[in-house]
Amino acid sequence: MEHYAALLSFGEGGWGKSIASGVLVTVSLALATLPFGLLIGFFVALGKQSKEPSLRLAANIYTTIFRGLPELLTIFLIYFGAQIGFQKAVAILGIDARIEINSFTAGMLALGVVFSSYASEVFLSAFRAIPIGQYEGAYAVGLSNGLTMRKIILPQLVRIALPGLANLWMVLLKDTSLISVIGIADILRQTGVAARVTKEAFLFFGTACLLYLILAIISSFFINRIEDWAHQSQDRVRARV
Repeated sequence: MEHYAALLSFGEGGWGKSIASGVLVTVSLALATLPFGLLIGFFVALGKQSKEPSLRLAANIYTTIFRGLPELLTIFLIYFGAQIGFQKAVAILGIDARIEINSFTAGMLALGVVFSSYASEVFLSAFRAIPIGQYEGAYAVGLSNGLTMRKIILPQLVRIALPGLANLWMVLLKDTSLISVIGIADILRQTGVAARVTKEAFLFFGTACLLYLILAIISSFFINRIEDWAHQSQDRVRARV
């Protein structure tokens, strides 16, 4: 036990600092991806219910592609493919420059587009759960499209979509482990390096499992608090009515 404790310590010869930095990278990547994925997913959901056929087609193609491709392949396409694409684009313009995409940025974009493709379906279901009469009532009292969305639709949309988005957050948190393949020093990469160096694979990969479970438990706690807040807000609105 003392040997294992020494390997996981923060002192000399221990891997505690490296693993802790991996936790920070994992959480930072997930938190950076979340707003990006939510924003894109929301607009894709709007496109799917648009009256313009071209917008509906584009939104459906987007979700079909990124829901159909494996996440790992999407990461490779964005990290390697985007660099090649930008390189060729600047070459066409006659600019001699080498363009490299940061691993963290590429990971955020890759996970973001995958997250957004699933989030769009959650938002779309939430939109369809709101009665059409609420739109008509808002327009009848003179509210614009923007005010209707902000004052009437969005508060209900968040409450309805929250359980589905919470599940997607859990998936996103686990999918950050895939980013280790492009060199990001997350939990999986740091524990993998430690396992190879020390030949203690069970110890370090077991530690990785424990860390992901702890992050999931912490996430569940905050998700439950947000859900309670959403329901309490709804109850206060009903009481006023």
